[in-house]
Amino acid sequence: MSDEPKPQQPARGRAPRRPRAADAPRDEAGGAPRRTGRRRLVPTWRTTLGTFLVVALLTVGGFFLGYHLVGIPAANALATQQANVYLYADGTVIARDGEVNRENVTLDRISEDARHAVLAAEDRDFYTESAIDPQAMVRAAWNTATGKGKQSGSTITQQYVKNYYLRQEQTVTRKVKEFFISIKLDREQSKDQILQGYLNTSFFGRGAYGIQAAAHAYYGMDAAELDAGRAAYLAALVNAPSQYDVVTHPENRDAVEDRWNYVLDGMVDEGWLDPSERAGMKFPMPKRTTLPTGLSGQRGYIVNVVKDQLIRDGIVDEASLDAGGYRITTTLHKDKQDAFVDAVDDHLMDRLDGRSRKVDTYVRAGGASIDPGTGKVVAMYNGIDYVKQYTPNATRRDFQVGSAFKPFVFTSAVENGSRTQDGRPITPNTVYDGTSERPVQGWSGHYAPENEDHRDYGDITVREATDKSVNAVYAQMAVDVGPDEVRETAIDLGLSEHTPSLDDAGPSIALGVATASVLDMAEAYATLANHGEHGAYTMIEKVTRGTRTVELPERRTRQAVSRQAADTTTSILRSVVQSGTATAAQSAGRPAAGKTGTAEEDTAAWFAGYTPDLATVVAVMGQDPVTAGHKSLYGAMGLSRVNGGGAPAEIWGQYTREALAGEPVRAFDLRLQPGAWVTRPPADAGGTGPASDGPGQDTGGRTPGGTGEQPAESRTDEGGEGGEGGEDGADGTADGTGDATGGGTTEDTGVTGDGTGDEGTDGGPDGGGRTDDGDTPRGDSNGDDAPGRTGPADAISRHPRRD
Repeated sequence: MSDEPKPQQPARGRAPRRPRAADAPRDEAGGAPRRTGRRRLVPTWRTTLGTFLVVALLTVGGFFLGYHLVGIPAANALATQQANVYLYADGTVIARDGEVNRENVTLDRISEDARHAVLAAEDRDFYTESAIDPQAMVRAAWNTATGKGKQSGSTITQQYVKNYYLRQEQTVTRKVKEFFISIKLDREQSKDQILQGYLNTSFFGRGAYGIQAAAHAYYGMDAAELDAGRAAYLAALVNAPSQYDVVTHPENRDAVEDRWNYVLDGMVDEGWLDPSERAGMKFPMPKRTTLPTGLSGQRGYIVNVVKDQLIRDGIVDEASLDAGGYRITTTLHKDKQDAFVDAVDDHLMDRLDGRSRKVDTYVRAGGASIDPGTGKVVAMYNGIDYVKQYTPNATRRDFQVGSAFKPFVFTSAVENGSRTQDGRPITPNTVYDGTSERPVQGWSGHYAPENEDHRDYGDITVREATDKSVNAVYAQMAVDVGPDEVRETAIDLGLSEHTPSLDDAGPSIALGVATASVLDMAEAYATLANHGEHGAYTMIEKVTRGTRTVELPERRTRQAVSRQAADTTTSILRSVVQSGTATAAQSAGRPAAGKTGTAEEDTAAWFAGYTPDLATVVAVMGQDPVTAGHKSLYGAMGLSRVNGGGAPAEIWGQYTREALAGEPVRAFDLRLQPGAWVTRPPADAGGTGPASDGPGQDTGGRTPGGTGEQPAESRTDEGGEGGEGGEDGADGTADGTGDATGGGTTEDTGVTGDGTGDEGTDGGPDGGGRTDDGDTPRGDSNGDDAPGRTGPADAISRHPRRD
């Protein structure tokens, strides 16, 4: 056998292979040669197809997964917060409260121009396209990436979703949620609903969320009143609210006008604005100062007082009110509110000098004005500024009302048919002993109040005792009537039964130790002005929330006291204004009735008065701004003391004149108690004796000259009881030379009539303020102004009040 190798035979069925080059690369498995060079960068068709299928599957799967996983969430807290809007009776805004200045309105309360302007600015295809715009999103991303400015590329639906359901952060997660929620929302809500939501949630600058708040912030009007020019400016603001306010940033005016023109041109392109109208438009400069919506000035006081009534009367609960969204129309009249502030400034605040007189820093003022016929509060004064003096002075109950309470004692006497200790009926001409510090008769304890300056008046009629505010007379009258009956009458007239110091006051109740609020006193005096018919005051005309109107409680009225009791009280309060302590109130230029009052130690001075059309109470109070303790007002405004006949009556007169300007002058229509004009002296003074209703000496019904005589056959308007004189001494002449014949009707003829004086009693504005005995009146026994004095410097008394 040979040792040489034998040649190999090729395998059957297989062709011989060419030898592989030594440097040819192969894959590890020994497969096909790998691609080299540029060919490696080109994917194979298999790779391309596989990648496309994977991406498509992931995209479709991710979309469906995201669509099902991302639901429409609840609205975010900021989007649902609204302000409560408080309005004057004429619809103008008083204030908005709440952390967010927003008032949601329905689409029909937004002008068509405003809707079109926003669409032109933000999304012109809103009604025809889907909720998302991929092209706009890509374009916005490209512009942002290339430095052309940060743009959102979002449709109105996407922006609404961001505002209402999500937050403002720029994150991928938020954008993904926005995408899916927008698609879902577009399927579940109409385009109108989405646009309405967008317009109510967009931020326009100046703290205004929503187009309604923006319309007020920039132009002082409702969104329904916006024209194309103003609407285009507000629409432009959405793009850059802080920078496009041309009042704050005048340097951006050119950029703002470019954006404004862009919006208007878009409205023309879409057929929403006539080209001829567009051609004549000028840029509508927003107001530098619009109606403030904060709580400074009187606004904060009003908001809080109205809130209290809403909650107290069960109209809106506190939690709902805090949530906001209510539109509350009050009964307040803007012109009357402004007149009240002006009157306080003119006769009080402008006279203060806190740098020179520390006492002037104690001065506070409160006021309230009510329409007697409706019970509506038409104006209210609470302090110089809510953000400086928080406590509302019109509703606080911590200052004594002083002699302003005395009319309630007399009203109670007439209402209850009360008699003096010796049995005489109590009427305006009933004679009392006005000796200072005379012990009150018929009272178990010892009570002997002193008159101002220890003045002794001797025998004096109730009418004159009211003019001079004689403590001795009214303390005795309170006992004659009964303190409990007096209290009940005061509550019936309008004082709260929870008024401090109203219970168990004894005879001192007549001197006004109770601390009623200004608003309570105004309600009580309004009842007198309304002939004894009482209805609780209200400050709320209408309440709505969205499209829902909140039901208000029915206002009920009742005859709190008889008409004769109320009207007879009015007759003696007329005299206080004509010839008593409140002659400064004559500046109102109308028939008026009222009563002054001063609290102990001169810590407060009051004037409560009314015309047939308006009942208004003004109080000046003393309070330490640091400790909040009550302070005497001796020396305030440079005067020895502050009296009800001074600043309070002066404020009342100016306010009433301005508040009723243009209204016809109305006279009082009074029906007096039987025997109102019969003088009833004590038995030992030549009268008819105890318990007698005989004629006595009739000195009532006199004209200013004092010689008119009232007939015995006097009658009431109702034609019933006789024995009472006419309120004005019906047929007496202006100088008192005629006889008061003509039936002695109790209907007040006011300043016209038959030539009588306005009151026809013992004095009047043109009667020289004559008293029954022909002497000049001697001033208020409680430190109020002497009659005939009108200037502030004349409201001075040398002695402290001891009322």
